[in-house]
Amino acid sequence: MSAEVQELRTMLGDVRTIAVVGLSSRPGRPSFEVGRYLQEHGYRIVPVNPNETEVFGEPAYASLLDVPDDVAVDVVDVFRRPEYTPEVARQAVAVGAKVLWLQEGIVSDEAQAIAEAGGLDVIMGICIMKVRKRLMGEQA
Repeated sequence: MSAEVQELRTMLGDVRTIAVVGLSSRPGRPSFEVGRYLQEHGYRIVPVNPNETEVFGEPAYASLLDVPDDVAVDVVDVFRRPEYTPEVARQAVAVGAKVLWLQEGIVSDEAQAIAEAGGLDVIMGICIMKVRKRLMGEQA
């Protein structure tokens, strides 16, 4: 097993709360599918989307800065276009997240630099659900 695979497995095992930025309540949207999968596998999901009030029975927040202080966000999983990710990275640092995860097709060197300067690990351009399924030996 590579060191990278072991690191990802350990990280996903330690995570409890994932804020999903851009989470939609509409079935068929990638964020809906991924958020539901994560919740079904024991993670607490914190929806972050100004256009939602509740997703999967959890209250939605307009931004990461609106998430209550007593909610410890471990991972910020981002479903936003790359140009919006530097601001999300700044907010992830501000709320004390440990990981900034930019979903499939989302890459931002600026967001990565902001998050890493704030002490976060950064994963870009791959789907957290697909990675977890692969690491746990589930069918993709």
